[in-house]
Amino acid sequence: MISYAPFWETLHASSETTYTLIKNHHISSATIDKLRKNKPITTTTINDLCAILCCRVEDVLVYIPHPEDLRPL
Repeated sequence: MISYAPFWETLHASSETTYTLIKNHHISSATIDKLRKNKPITTTTINDLCAILCCRVEDVLVYIPHPEDLRPL
């Protein structure tokens, strides 16, 4: 499972807010909602968030292994 918990920590530590992401950086409110609910977002959006927040991918998301995710190859 992908968790966006690091994103919220990174956002809180920055000078940005969800409001400024939407208003100034044109991140959609639907994307903010997806981040809140740990729903899939595009790599383009991840790239944009990293650029806006001057951070690394690891500062936006983390992979948490789940037994259902482990499938034989």
